[in-house]
Amino acid sequence: MKTVNIYTDGACAGNQSEENIGGWGCVLEFIGREKELCGGEINTTNNRMELTALAEALSALKESGLELRVFSDSSYLVNCFRSGWYKSWQKNGWKNSKKQPVENRELWERILALLEGNSASFYLVKGHQSLKEGGEAANRAAFERFKRHNGEGFSYERFAEIVDYNCRCDALANVFINDNR
Repeated sequence: MKTVNIYTDGACAGNQSEENIGGWGCVLEFIGREKELCGGEINTTNNRMELTALAEALSALKESGLELRVFSDSSYLVNCFRSGWYKSWQKNGWKNSKKQPVENRELWERILALLEGNSASFYLVKGHQSLKEGGEAANRAAFERFKRHNGEGFSYERFAEIVDYNCRCDALANVFINDNR
């Protein structure tokens, strides 16, 4: 099975205010090749941009039957798949545990449809983290936190690559925001 690494991030300047600008960015990595995508929306939310980043990355895939490894700094996104929230939402007519309609339902449904036929694992990355600023002790501590969230299957070098990709996605997410201020 072919493996594709997908790194995503969403951002929103003025989140929760009446007028805001959101952006999303993603990088797809497959056998040493990369594809960057980015975009955004006016009057949106950060969570919506996080989901859009993944939906757009999945839409860029040209085949199914893939092993997808999704790296995101969105607990909302990662926990939904790790904990299976979407299964309860579907079972309960797209109502959450508070019996309210699930926000961003159309994006969740789009993502679920795009994931069909693939195997996906989700990994949580601390957002806005740079290994260039913290020093060796802080970086090693960040690596240990990453492993606690995601398991032991990552070397420090791979962790550093993942952090770099997350920073790239953050920069991509801010392209639309900066262009529309």
